[in-house]
Amino acid sequence: MGIFVSILVLSGLIFFHELGHYIAARMMGVYVEVFSIGFGKKLFSFRKWNTEWAIAAIPLGGYVRMKGQDDSDPTKKSFDDDSYNVKTPTQKIFILLAGPAFNFIIAFVLYFFIALGSPQILSPVIGQVLKDSPAFKAGLDANDTVTAINGIAISSWKEMAEIISHAEGTLTVEIQRDGFIQYKELTPKLRETKNLFGESVQKKMIGIASAGITHPLELSLGETLSYAGEQTLFASTMIFTGVQKLILGDVPPTELGGVISIVKLTSDATDAGWMSVLFFAALISVNLGVLNLLPIPALDGGHIMFNLYELIFRREASEAVMIKFTIAGWVLLFGLMGLGLFNDINRLLS
Repeated sequence: MGIFVSILVLSGLIFFHELGHYIAARMMGVYVEVFSIGFGKKLFSFRKWNTEWAIAAIPLGGYVRMKGQDDSDPTKKSFDDDSYNVKTPTQKIFILLAGPAFNFIIAFVLYFFIALGSPQILSPVIGQVLKDSPAFKAGLDANDTVTAINGIAISSWKEMAEIISHAEGTLTVEIQRDGFIQYKELTPKLRETKNLFGESVQKKMIGIASAGITHPLELSLGETLSYAGEQTLFASTMIFTGVQKLILGDVPPTELGGVISIVKLTSDATDAGWMSVLFFAALISVNLGVLNLLPIPALDGGHIMFNLYELIFRREASEAVMIKFTIAGWVLLFGLMGLGLFNDINRLLS
């Protein structure tokens, strides 16, 4: 079941990515020859709207082949009126950006539906208090519910943690204990902890752990839209930062995952329920959007880079340069895919 859902999720997200390119290309008057989900041998195809629509054997990507554009041979061009090659750099960039843009839009829509489903969020209920911590000295105890900090109402563990991490000086914490309201004063202290990327960082904390109690997130329509936007932006920033740290060496290459990791995580999400699948699909969609914007010639970002060069210098990059960069891009892309697969196999063997 997990493998089927993984293929369904990946294929759906790839379809919308390529649909963005397709719609933008048609808007710019470019003839789209093939719209394919997957690579390799065609399993099924039909012709509609003057385009061949196909499903191929290897469901690890997809492509829209426009007239005059062939990633396998950058020198293969056409100068007909409906060709990609005769369009201005701005029009080409619009076509190239449409794919990643659709991924961000789909992620926003998924997060919107997640919010409508009232997802469970962590309640600000204390489960454990570390000895000699600021919370311990202030008299906080297990099962206390934090209801406000410095007069600001608290409804989730995340809200509470945010206020504590940015605190300046002493905090007045309002708690509910056995049906009664109490007030405690404490000063957060810097402690070493791990961030989302496994790095050791200093963060202001008070020495408490969650009880693991959750409650449904109830939002108005406006708050639902805001939630979808915030989650899409957070996921985009997280993935972009992760890629940056991977390139700079702050995150080891062993953290890179491949298709096996995607299948495993999707399977786990399926077991946890459809809400988890939607969360994971939204994250993968943002991931596709961000990664496709990287300036690697085999990806949308690489083509955008060439078109920006043409826009700035009023001339195309030489064919020799384009061929060399395209080959380097494919080598880098397949290298990263191979490393992800290698890491996946090592994790399975471990």
